[in-house]
Amino acid sequence: MSVAAQTRALRSWQVRAAQRGAAVMAAVLLLAVLALLDLGTGPSRMSPPEVWQALLAGPSGANRAAATILWQIRLPQLAMAVIVGVSLGLAGLLMQTILANPLASPFTLGFSAAAGFGAALAILGTSYIAAPIPQWLLTPLAAFAATLLATGMVWLVSRTKGASPDILVLAGIAVLFFFQSLQALVQFLAAPEVLQQIVFWLFGSLLRANWTAVQVSGAILLVCLPVIIRDIWALTALRLGEANAASLGLDVAALRKRCFLITAALTAGAVSFTGTIGFVGLIAPHMARALVGEDHRLSLPLAALAGAVIMVAASVAGKLLSQGAAIPVGIITAVAGIPMLIVVILRHKEM
Repeated sequence: MSVAAQTRALRSWQVRAAQRGAAVMAAVLLLAVLALLDLGTGPSRMSPPEVWQALLAGPSGANRAAATILWQIRLPQLAMAVIVGVSLGLAGLLMQTILANPLASPFTLGFSAAAGFGAALAILGTSYIAAPIPQWLLTPLAAFAATLLATGMVWLVSRTKGASPDILVLAGIAVLFFFQSLQALVQFLAAPEVLQQIVFWLFGSLLRANWTAVQVSGAILLVCLPVIIRDIWALTALRLGEANAASLGLDVAALRKRCFLITAALTAGAVSFTGTIGFVGLIAPHMARALVGEDHRLSLPLAALAGAVIMVAASVAGKLLSQGAAIPVGIITAVAGIPMLIVVILRHKEM
């Protein structure tokens, strides 16, 4: 290769690197703008100066009403939206990478359906039996446990056939329908007032967010992040194909198992307190790869940012569309995710 060709190649690489870096910075800026908008939006509107003053004053600021609204209601909801978006964005990209399937996500593989069943069962049980644990804590615990159960079921089924990507996907679809059927059974057995609670949980809402939920979900995310970061190069190699990754000395089976468990933990931590949130884990990875490509050093952070942007934007949209009571974010993401999913399908003509 001539010197001129090498110079052009280097310049082209520098331009692409600058564009990818700009995409990440733009996502950070967009998330910051949406976060400020979310803090100022709601039944009790607050102007940007009021939001800023309440933030600086802290929870015990002079304006007690503004401090209570911001620090006890809106900030926990915003933090939860970011944590859920980051967790589902990362989980979706991990799932699509290890399964080599552009339509794989925690939602489509049954993890969210399992969480919904666990929560519905807890709500139904506490309506008839006095549990030693309060319902606000028992519901997310049951959702978390059901998600881990779904993970075990998918893995055990797939192990009989060598845990190949196709078998994992088929096992996940079977688990999805299984837990959706159990959800329907629980709803059929529930009294009308209990059914209303179950349905509202299944909508997926940030209204149940509090600082305890933020701490639990955030802790799960922080525990999973070092494992994900350690496997960044391995995940990038896996996108080149399983055979190529194995030729580089990568233990594909161990990587797939590790990422599968991480995905389950991220999903459980994300949806246990908020309810079922669809399409975020499916769409965010595609947005990231469309902007920065397959290099997981950039696509993983951008998928996390894209998930957070989608969740915070859904929170803002839910408040603006319904001034009295915010529309649950799960409904917003489902409605907005349908056209995005169609675009994803059209972009993958080989499927």
